[in-house]
Amino acid sequence: MMLFTIIAPPTMEEELIDWLLMSNDITGFTSQVSNGHGSGHEMSLAEQVAGRRQQITFSIEIDEAAAEHIIVELKLNFSGSGLHYWLLPLTQSGSI
Repeated sequence: MMLFTIIAPPTMEEELIDWLLMSNDITGFTSQVSNGHGSGHEMSLAEQVAGRRQQITFSIEIDEAAAEHIIVELKLNFSGSGLHYWLLPLTQSGSI
């Protein structure tokens, strides 16, 4: 299993939620408001003064093949949108 993370601007939150819910590869996900820090992203003057940029983080537990398919689909549907993602091996998962 993999942990697939997508970082998006707040303006894309509802559109991405709808898109992820419609995917046959995803059975569920978690979203949360997060803050980006650093010089790796374009920031407005207000964000520069605050030292952070608000964004939405989506976390998805998914198998690797499905994740690769989602990445292809994201690139087709959201090209140029500024989405950022990473894919990490998930060594353990479960409910307690």
